[in-house]
Amino acid sequence: MIGLMVVDDEEGVRRSLRKVLEKDGYDIMLAENGQQAVDMAREHSGNLETVISDYKMPGMDGLETLVEIGKINPEITRIMLTGYATMESAIESVNAGIDGFLTKPFDNMELRAKVREYNVKKRLKQFVSEQILTALQKDGGIIAPHKRVVSVLFSDIRGFSGLSETLSPGELSEMLNVHYFTSLDHIIYEFNGTLDKHIGDSIMGIFGAPVSYGDDALRAVSSALRMMDEMKRINETLDRRGRKIPVGIGIGTGEVMAGIFGSSRKKEYTIFGLPVVVAARLEQIARPGQILICEETYQQVQDHVHAEKVEFKSIKGIEKTFDFYSVLGKRRTSL
Repeated sequence: MIGLMVVDDEEGVRRSLRKVLEKDGYDIMLAENGQQAVDMAREHSGNLETVISDYKMPGMDGLETLVEIGKINPEITRIMLTGYATMESAIESVNAGIDGFLTKPFDNMELRAKVREYNVKKRLKQFVSEQILTALQKDGGIIAPHKRVVSVLFSDIRGFSGLSETLSPGELSEMLNVHYFTSLDHIIYEFNGTLDKHIGDSIMGIFGAPVSYGDDALRAVSSALRMMDEMKRINETLDRRGRKIPVGIGIGTGEVMAGIFGSSRKKEYTIFGLPVVVAARLEQIARPGQILICEETYQQVQDHVHAEKVEFKSIKGIEKTFDFYSVLGKRRTSL
């Protein structure tokens, strides 16, 4: 059964919520304080889908409790329940990444509906970027194709085929999901990028669509540098087991066509254009630990990063000869 935890220092509230939510088939767990909830979440993180926590509790309050549980397993849906509904607590909860906010007293049917709604939204974010969901809600479910200037980032594992042959399915899954996709995907979000897709062991991120922040190239390069720092940290841990994840990154900047494309069977928000091809080709030729960027990207970030010019005669699939740059690190004034 799917686990749902109720955290409240009032026994009557815990019992009431259990009675209501058991109707939806949840395996209900009850905790009377934040520390107990964190300990239970750590023990049952594998089958715990949702945590509903009271905001005002002795000791560790509800926000602190949900933040700690999110560190244990970020895929758990975290909902704040409080009778002390204030704008400050709502904003604080949203800023902390809490998935939902409910107030007491609650209507039983509304509570069940809200729990389902927050869980669906949480799961949708795993398939559709949060920026895309926001744009869809704003534009009534339609994002018409339009031209945008963006920076495109591709990350890829060097020698992945050979690496995968030496690992069991479980080991390969852990390496990709835990040590690669989860870590690098989060960094794209951290720099307000849009996670476009995973293509095999490649990650494609977009900076500048559907939302532009005016410094999208810098955010793309800053994201890439953070990715390399994170992979260095991860590889120091993996090296103790005789394994490493060598990564190369390419970034292209320029005008693309952005929007929702596809058929009645499957649609997705994505981009098309030369910068996508450039970024993909640069990622393919990047050495392990190297970040390659195109000329236009460099022009936009040169005051913020150290980079050295690398000249290539030609790139597969691109007729024009380009100058490229290898990013060495950030300047003191960069992000």
